[in-house]
Amino acid sequence: MSNKVKGKIAFFVLAGIAMFFAVSGIVMWLWNALLPEIIGVKSIGFWQAMGILVLCKILFGGFGGKGGKKCFGKESFQKNNEEKLKGMTDDEKEKLKEIWRKRCEGNFFWKNKQ
Repeated sequence: MSNKVKGKIAFFVLAGIAMFFAVSGIVMWLWNALLPEIIGVKSIGFWQAMGILVLCKILFGGFGGKGGKKCFGKESFQKNNEEKLKGMTDDEKEKLKEIWRKRCEGNFFWKNKQ
């Protein structure tokens, strides 16, 4: 491996670590600026903010990136239910759509399209 490639790898590793520390600082700042006044919790330190960030990563699998799961998208729904829908008649499909429209009627993210 050339020195140029090693330098790039080192840069990206150090940049990732620096970004993690910067985001931890932002979490601490936002927590201390907002939450004590809103809900009356104590202020936190830098290491506690970093712990919260790691805990959120563990619990919610955040930080995005490509290759993640697509659980709630239209593509995922169609892919997972394609076989079920193949065996249905057009009337059964329309009934299913109507059931889902009624279930999602009051939800902010699902607009009732009629």
